[in-house]
Formats: sequence, structure tokens, C-alpha cells
Amino acid sequence: MSTPADRPFDPGLQPERTALAWRRTTLALLVGSLAGTRLLPEVWGPFGLVVGGAGIAGSLVLLVLAQRRYRLQHTRLRRGAALPDGTLPALTAAAGFAVALVGLAVTVSR
Repeated sequence: MSTPADRPFDPGLQPERTALAWRRTTLALLVGSLAGTRLLPEVWGPFGLVVGGAGIAGSLVLLVLAQRRYRLQHTRLRRGAALPDGTLPALTAAAGFAVALVGLAVTVSR
């Protein structure tokens, strides 16, 4: 039996769609990092493994943080409290920028 706290806050399921978008974003970052782990050592040697490993670790951390943020957001919406701040989106933007810099470095080094 479901309690009111278990049911979605929004009948349109907007928070759930946002959580799925976060999951897709982090999984795309994970796949890109796995590809980088495979390809970068040919260009950069052992440093390429470090960069790919950092991307893998970062994407897994981001996935956990996104799930935690969704649960916190759901609870706060149910209680009528303030929503979480924008730290996680800012971290994601910073991670995307870092990946772009690595891509640029790979392109320039070839």
C-alpha cells in the first residue's frame, strides 16, 4: 500500500523526468569516460588512464549525487520546504567543461 509520501508530488511527473535526464547525462559521461580510458593511453600513455579513471569516478559520483538530490527534492516538495540549491548543475557544467578541455588537448596533441 502506498503512502502519500511515496506518491509523486507532481501529477505530470516533472521531477521524475528531470531525474531520468540526470541519469542519462551521467551515463553518457560514464560511456565517454570508458571510451577515453580505452583510447587516451595510446596518445598520452599512463596519464590517459588517469584521465579516463577520473572521468569514470566523477560520473559515478555524479550519478549518486543526482539520485540523492532527487530524493531530497521529492521530500522537500512534499513538505513544502525550500528546494536544493544549484550546486549539482554547476558541478555538472564544470565536469563538462573539463571533458571539453581534455578533448581539445587530445586534438591539439595529435
